[in-house]
Amino acid sequence: MVCEFWKTKLDTYLDGELSSEEMRAFDVHVHNCPSCSADALTRVQMKRTIQFAGKRFTPGAEFRRRIQQSIAAKPQRRRFGFAWMMATSVIAILAAVGLTATYNERQGVHTEQIYSEVADLHVAALASSSPVDVISTDRHTVKPWFQGKIPFAFDLPELQNSGFSLLGGRMAYLDQTPGAHLIYDLRKHHISVFVFQERSLPARLNEKSFAPKNVSFNMETWSQGGLRYFVIGDASAADIDTLVKLVKAAS
Repeated sequence: MVCEFWKTKLDTYLDGELSSEEMRAFDVHVHNCPSCSADALTRVQMKRTIQFAGKRFTPGAEFRRRIQQSIAAKPQRRRFGFAWMMATSVIAILAAVGLTATYNERQGVHTEQIYSEVADLHVAALASSSPVDVISTDRHTVKPWFQGKIPFAFDLPELQNSGFSLLGGRMAYLDQTPGAHLIYDLRKHHISVFVFQERSLPARLNEKSFAPKNVSFNMETWSQGGLRYFVIGDASAADIDTLVKLVKAAS
């Protein structure tokens, strides 16, 4: 009965619509229930596959241009008077405004997708029976493991007397971009730290960007040294910020 109850909550959990208390209770249950862990992992993978397929078949600018050219009516010859020139100017201005709005809208969509994918990666790792590929509390063991697997290098923070402990790391892919996924522990809260190359991501994020309301975890992201960092978990915002400062200091 317990599993059936939580499975009815799974979609709500993945959509980030549970309360913080329900999130913690769900995390505890998933960690101890192989059936629910497998179900959560399957749904996250299916969600990411659908997102990838949608982005893969999005019409490009060249395709849109050809379609517009094929249906555009040929303009009739006429004398260009002052009124026609004014109308042309107004049309050009409206077109520019429309293109700007479209660009900003697409950037917003890409940003939302990035946040959603980061949250999915965090959930998938916690639901997996093997959340890390390299198991070690020693940063000098975890860091070399990524050499040759990702096209960049990064530093891990010193955790002595901080309350945080390193569990290990694994590979992660954000919009097909390879990166590092580190998992830290703080008072039984698991916190993910993701590192990707900034230039490889499909959208530009602000220096102090925070997760949207539909992501039910606390999250911070920033850019440093050409790398984009994400820190996400169900720990308090203050604890997330403390880990962020440690990572920034190490970088």
